[in-house]
This record gives sequence, C-alpha cells and structure tokens, in this order.
Amino acid sequence: MRYPAGNITFLTILSLLILMGCSEFRKLQKSTDWREKYEASVKYYERGDRGDYVKASMLLEEILPLIRGMPEAEQANFYYAYCHFHQSLFVESAYYFKTFYETYSRSEFAMESMYMYAYSLFLDSPVEELDQSSSAEAIGAMQQFLNLYPDTKYSGQATATINELQRKLESKAYNNAILYKKLSQHNSAVIAFENFSKDFPDSKYNEEVHFLKLESQYIYARRSISTKQKERYEKAIEIYDYFIENYSDSKFAKEATRLNSECRKWMNEFLSKNQVIESNNN
Repeated sequence: MRYPAGNITFLTILSLLILMGCSEFRKLQKSTDWREKYEASVKYYERGDRGDYVKASMLLEEILPLIRGMPEAEQANFYYAYCHFHQSLFVESAYYFKTFYETYSRSEFAMESMYMYAYSLFLDSPVEELDQSSSAEAIGAMQQFLNLYPDTKYSGQATATINELQRKLESKAYNNAILYKKLSQHNSAVIAFENFSKDFPDSKYNEEVHFLKLESQYIYARRSISTKQKERYEKAIEIYDYFIENYSDSKFAKEATRLNSECRKWMNEFLSKNQVIESNNN
C-alpha cells in the first residue's frame, strides 16, 4: 500500500516523537537522582493523560521508599493514589488513599483522600447480582466520611453514593429471597423475607415481601410433618394479621385473606379432632 507524501511525513514525525518520549522516560528510570524523578512524575501527573499517569506511577513507585519522611513524600503519596484511580485500578487506589489519610491525618489532602477511599470502593463494587460485601464496606467508609466531614463539597455526592449502594444491597436481598421461594425452600424464603423487612424497613418492596412471606409460610406449614403443622400455621396467621393491618388496601389482600382462611380452616379441624379425642379419653 502506498501512502501520500504528506502522510509519510506525519507518520515519521509521530514515530520520532513517540521514540523520543520513550527514550526520555527510559533515561529517567535509569537516573539515580530521586529529585529529578520526583519533578518528572509531577509533570507527568499534571499533564493528565492516561499514559502519563502510568509513567508518573512508575516513577513514584521507585522513589517513594527513598523520600519517606521528607516534605515531598506527602504530595508524592497523594499523587500515587490518584495515578491508580485514573487508571481505573480502584482496589489499589482505595488502598493508597486509605493509607494516605491514616499516615497524613493532618494533611490538607486528608479529607479528600478519605472521600476518595470510599469513592474508590464504590466504583469497585460489583453489579447487584454478585456478592455485595464490598458494597457494604463502601457504605461504611462513606458514612464514616460524612460523620467526620458532614458539610463539604463532597457531602451531596457522598449521600447519593450511599443511596445507590443501599439500592444495590436492597435489590440483592430481595432477589435472594425470591430465589429461595422459586426453589421451593420456603422456610429459608420466610427467613430471608423477614431479614429483608428488618434491613430495609422503608423499601418499596415491603408490601409484596410481607405477602410473599405469608404465602411461603402457608406452603411451609401445609407441607410440614403433622407434629409441626400447628405452630407453623399459627405463624402464618400471625403474618397475615400483620399484613392486613398494614396493607389493607393491597392488591395482594384478596389472596392473603384466602390463605388466612385456609390456615384457620386447618386450625379449626385440628381443634375439632383434639376435642373428639379428649372426649373419647374421658
């Protein structure tokens, strides 16, 4: 393939610039002058390109052990954490921001580092279908930040982040409980629905969750061995009483009332049988 002369000139110049840049960086890496590397890393960082963040982090990694305790170490460590953040290495940036504010608690960058630690955890949190332990950690970190710094430029975003993480935890808990029900693990479903209501008392799902808990408890009682049925039907009736008291206008009310009738029918038959047995014994 033949290129126009202008393109050849452009490509040649671009290639030379890249080679010169690489050659400069290699010289810096080989240098034994930590200050030269420090100043170069600051320049790379402040240029703000992804490739420059990589170069800055490589230089900083080499000099950080050498400048520990020096005045330059504070800014170097702060930039080092941000270099990882700008490369989307959020596990690493969380670690380095946390290390920074613990080491330099009186620094002008301490508050920002504490926020960025929590924010890095948030960005690393997985989609809601996966394990959400890191989301819970991010909520704790962000709440700790708000407790210490309640009125800063980060406060609004911090609150929004907590709400988003709570939504993910809520959705995960709801889907887990639904899954138990789909798998016909009705006792586990009841427990999961109970835990959901405790953990998310203001959830939009609670009306449905309380109904599904009733339905699961009813099926669990119906399928239980005879010696366990009475106490399990009694619990289903208790769940219904709570449901109808709090959600009397619910779209699930009609079906809930039917299930309650089935439970009470069983209880009446049980009591009648016991009365007959007691009469015969007397």
